[in-house]
Amino acid sequence: MSLNTTVAPFILRGVSLLGIDSGYIREPYRHGVWHRLATDLKPPHLARMSRQISFDELPAVFAEYIAGKAKGRVVVEVGGA
Repeated sequence: MSLNTTVAPFILRGVSLLGIDSGYIREPYRHGVWHRLATDLKPPHLARMSRQISFDELPAVFAEYIAGKAKGRVVVEVGGA
């Protein structure tokens, strides 16, 4: 599988692409890093930065993005509860 892409759209919008590449770190160090990210390094305002929606709510969220009014992260629950 091939994915040809660029980061230019993110750069043009002033978006910072931040992440952690832990694929090359051996256990147990990797486990310790991910544990800290889930506990003491977890941002205290994370709940305010994200929201969870159902799959049926996606069209409205797309409209927000197109209008430039979307804020934070959107997590889509695909399987239902």
